Amino acid sequence: MQAAGEPEIRAAGGVVIDESGRVLVVHRPRYDDWSLPKGKLDPGESWEDAALREVEEETGVRCELGRQLPPVRYEVKGRLKEVRWWVMRPVGQAPPEERDDEVDELQWLAPATAAERMTYGPDADLIRAATAA
Repeated sequence: MQAAGEPEIRAAGGVVIDESGRVLVVHRPRYDDWSLPKGKLDPGESWEDAALREVEEETGVRCELGRQLPPVRYEVKGRLKEVRWWVMRPVGQAPPEERDDEVDELQWLAPATAAERMTYGPDADLIRAATAA
């Protein structure tokens, strides 16, 4: 049984920022939305490992973790979901065949443009927090 206030759904992701300060955003055709790469933890997986794995699976970009950002909590069909986020820096590319099909488009955008592109306000807030000086 889950403890009071503990999320039933745990996910992790990243605000990936390249050397020129651009932010990586993804389009998910299933939801027809623009968001940041994220996904659910596998059983026994740490938040950090899940964040790195999910970003790589969705974008093909291998990253290293930077600072942690504030978590985001919300309800999905009556279940509490928590997403933990990290600022990430790209360190390489995964082979194209290792990408999953949840994402059909990637864009590297200036932070303000990336924040405007987000379908969900909390994602825009994360971009602003990750790129604030």
